[in-house]
Order: sequence, then structure tokens, then C-alpha cells
Amino acid sequence: MALLPRRFLCFLLAHHFIVVTACHEASYSQLIQQYCLGQFKLDMEAIGQKLWCDWDETVDTYGELTNCTLLIAGKLDCYWPNKLVDEFFIAIHKHYFKNCSLSGRSLKDPPNNILYPFIVIPILVTLLMTVLVVWRSKKSEGIV
Repeated sequence: MALLPRRFLCFLLAHHFIVVTACHEASYSQLIQQYCLGQFKLDMEAIGQKLWCDWDETVDTYGELTNCTLLIAGKLDCYWPNKLVDEFFIAIHKHYFKNCSLSGRSLKDPPNNILYPFIVIPILVTLLMTVLVVWRSKKSEGIV
């Protein structure tokens, strides 16, 4: 429910600027920059740069940004997603999330007690299968 006031505000503001029935890309770009990005910047500053890579902290803000671009696209009769939205979100990611890993955590090797079984077990299974094939092939040589 916290998303409704901003979405509604974005909807009303976009409605006052829109009088055409077909998508006007220049207007769409200007509106998402002005309304969606403006609010997103304020929200991200409130979160603080140290927490930008924490998905739990940014998921609501990112969702509001997505909803804002979708809402304005709907009012302008633009397809969503489109090339402008893709470029918009790429720019957002380059600025705010460029130093974040895909999982939101720093990447590192697993501990050795987890890593070793994933290495040793396949090697042992391969050796066991080789021994079984050789043993079985020698046992069946005498039967014709």
C-alpha cells in the first residue's frame, strides 16, 4: 500500500502533460527523467550509498521506479518495456549498482569443507566406474 501514493501522484502528474494518443518518445523520456528518476535519486540518497548493494534495502525503491516508468508508458500509449526504458535502467545500473555483485554479496570461494566433497566425490566415482568396467570386461572374456 505504500506504493499507492507515489504511483497515484506520478499518474496525476503524467496525466496533465499528456494530450496525444500515440507514444511520443521525447515526452516519455522527459517525464521518466523528471518524475521517476527524481524520486529515485531522493530515495537512494536517503538509503545511503553504503546500502545501495543491499537488495533488501533497495527493492522497494527499485520497484517504485519500475512502476513509475510503466505508469507513464501506459498514459502515453507507449509499449513497455521499450528501448528508452532499457537505456534508462542501464544508466541507473551503471550509476547506482556498478559495484554490486549479482547476488548482492561479495563473491568468494566456498569453505574447503564444502568445496572438497564436490571435487573428491566425482573423482572417486570415475575411478570406481573404471574399475567396474575393467573388472566386468575381464570376467566376461571367458564366456562366448
